[in-house]
Amino acid sequence: MWRDHLTEIIVFALLFLLVSAMGFVAARWRAPRDMAHLDEWGLGGRSFGGWITWFLVGGDLYTAYTFVAVPALIFGAGAAGFFAVPYTIVIYPLVFLVLCRLWSVSHRHGFVTPADFVRNRFDSPILALLVAITGIVATMPYIALQLVGIEAVLKTMGVTGDSALARHLPIIIAFAILAAYTYQSGLRAPALIAFVKDSLIYIVILVAVVYLPYKLGGWGSIFDAADAKFKATPAPGDGILLNANNQLQYVTLAFGSALALFLYPHSITGVLASRNRDVIKRNMSALPAYSLLLGLIALLGYMAIAANVKPLPGAKAGSVDGNTVVPLLFDSQFPDWFAGVAYAAIGIGALVPAAIMSIAAANLFTRNIYKEYLKRDASPAQEANVSKIASLVVKVGAVACIVFLDPQFSIDLQLIGGVIILQTLPAVALGLYTRWFHRGALIAGWVAGMGLGMWMLYQIGNPTTGKKHFAGSAFPLSEFGFDTKKTIYVGIVAVLVNLAVAALLTLVLRATKVADGVDGTTPDDYFADEGDPRVTPGTERDADSAREPVA
Repeated sequence: MWRDHLTEIIVFALLFLLVSAMGFVAARWRAPRDMAHLDEWGLGGRSFGGWITWFLVGGDLYTAYTFVAVPALIFGAGAAGFFAVPYTIVIYPLVFLVLCRLWSVSHRHGFVTPADFVRNRFDSPILALLVAITGIVATMPYIALQLVGIEAVLKTMGVTGDSALARHLPIIIAFAILAAYTYQSGLRAPALIAFVKDSLIYIVILVAVVYLPYKLGGWGSIFDAADAKFKATPAPGDGILLNANNQLQYVTLAFGSALALFLYPHSITGVLASRNRDVIKRNMSALPAYSLLLGLIALLGYMAIAANVKPLPGAKAGSVDGNTVVPLLFDSQFPDWFAGVAYAAIGIGALVPAAIMSIAAANLFTRNIYKEYLKRDASPAQEANVSKIASLVVKVGAVACIVFLDPQFSIDLQLIGGVIILQTLPAVALGLYTRWFHRGALIAGWVAGMGLGMWMLYQIGNPTTGKKHFAGSAFPLSEFGFDTKKTIYVGIVAVLVNLAVAALLTLVLRATKVADGVDGTTPDDYFADEGDPRVTPGTERDADSAREPVA
């Protein structure tokens, strides 16, 4: 009953209202020149410095889903769930090489989305459209998953009812407030709220890793309890150590996730809002500190085992909601007032990334669908208005995912999202370094990689939940004829096929001298910095019409 959690509800509500007020005030923060422009509404004026970018990008990548789902995976599967830690370490050296170049060329040409860059680099509106649609489709379930974190907290506090409306009404209200201040303040809202969000998460986790082991008998007792639980189950893939069956999946999932994370539109949006290249360099060097925090968050799964936490019932009869593991752990071990603070950290941790994701998806629609195909002469003010409306539609779609789909299915969709967004790697990430790939070959590679990826995902079932298709991203190698029980991350296989098709077809198209369009960028565009002259929007195609493609 909610009356048993009254203190937690009050603390949660007060902190939630505080950040909501900050979201509305953010429209006047840092004195925007004109909010009726995508540079201001969607990218914060491209003026964020080191600290703001640190909290914005960190708040963007380490979400409420991370807070509840990673420990829940550790709780259910053990060591395999720690893949999230190495992938968030591996990623930063990789993106250091890519994002500085993307920021520079975007700064020089006024690009707002990765599809803007692809359109200009490869002179292909079709390829840009594919990149835009891919980004929107991959982002939608990611936004919905932020609601899973809030729903787990609300369910633990007993404020959700039995009927569909009663169960989802608090989430609908929360996202209505989020939609209102995002519509008004744009990217400035999550940037300002991120300070509170990350501060709360750091406080909660640092207290948890000291206080909870003390209450649970020490780390030795915690790991012993986890080991005993996994040894008592017949599942071959769980345990506090990896085994021969899940090592390949662990490695490929960690590496594939690292390649995918900064291809997501919301990740790129946070980076493009930075003031200059040095801000990006400093953040890529410092953001691995969040990986230390993530490792501590993951250990909450083992603590929940030691605390004998029993997940709440799921939406389907006989199922359990693993996402309630961490909220229940906090509820059973923390004083009521601090449990309320912890719940607020999870709830606010959902608002920041959800806001950025909806803005990024809206920008893709506005720049690469609306302006490209519906209204080529759209003014900056019209672009901003369309993007605001699109961000509202995206949020409504995310809420619909939770209302009409089983949340567990939404989690599976997030794994599918990583496979989907990886198919933009050749055009976006490699395109920042080379123009060698033919635009037609990149389109064919995208089709091949996406087709194979969807086929592989369709083959994956889960006997435990009864799902026959799209039940994860671990593909059995036995389906390829290998005599083994090992699995591999679908995204890695799909993107390798994508690259192979793109490379081979590029050779064929170049040998047959098929026209490849004109590169709208120059080599020095990829090193431009704050204060460098910018290309006047709309003139780059004419100015470069005679230029040969460059490497």
